Amino acid sequence: MSLQQVLSQLGKAKLLAVSKLQPMEKIRDLYGQGQRRFGENYVQEALDKQEALSDLPDIEWHLIGHLQKNKAKYVVGKFHLIHSVESLELAQVLSRQCDSKGVQQNILIQVNLAHEETKNGFDKNDVLAAWPELMKLPNLHIMGLMTMPPLTETGSEVRHYFAELRALRDELKRQTDTTVHPMTELSMGTSHDYQVAIEEGATIVRLGTILFGERPVRR
Repeated sequence: MSLQQVLSQLGKAKLLAVSKLQPMEKIRDLYGQGQRRFGENYVQEALDKQEALSDLPDIEWHLIGHLQKNKAKYVVGKFHLIHSVESLELAQVLSRQCDSKGVQQNILIQVNLAHEETKNGFDKNDVLAAWPELMKLPNLHIMGLMTMPPLTETGSEVRHYFAELRALRDELKRQTDTTVHPMTELSMGTSHDYQVAIEEGATIVRLGTILFGERPVRR
């Protein structure tokens, strides 16, 4: 599907092109068609691409993969948005690294609504309990929430997870100083379920295969 065909389906949702493991020329091609937001999973690969594509001045990099605490120092100030803040401890490390580097960082809180052991993220009850501490952390701006529901045959099977994330975002937003933590974003929906995610309020959809074709195997 072409970029323009995808964009025509998104309404007000923003398109994040998931470019992990994709070659530079494919990113340049999508950029040339007007795409500006790109999402990477692996820190070193992302930083290498940022350097190699530094001639594209308005490209917007997002980190969407699991972030180890010991790599926080490499990412603060380098990404427009970090989607995968999965624990209070990671948020605290990011805040300290921001302080040491004199930068501010936009983040999303990742929530594991399906309690999948293979995926990271706050449990719903844990994020509610940690919220007062998360809001106090300096240098971080919580823009909203992110989730990755179970892979299923149809998007309709995961609709309730998207609705639950929206309801959780709205509940947390009522407790939040939105001048510091806007809580406007819902990062949810991938190539096989993005249409359902949009119907349930997604503001960012993360699409890879539908834009780039099959992803190369990581070596």
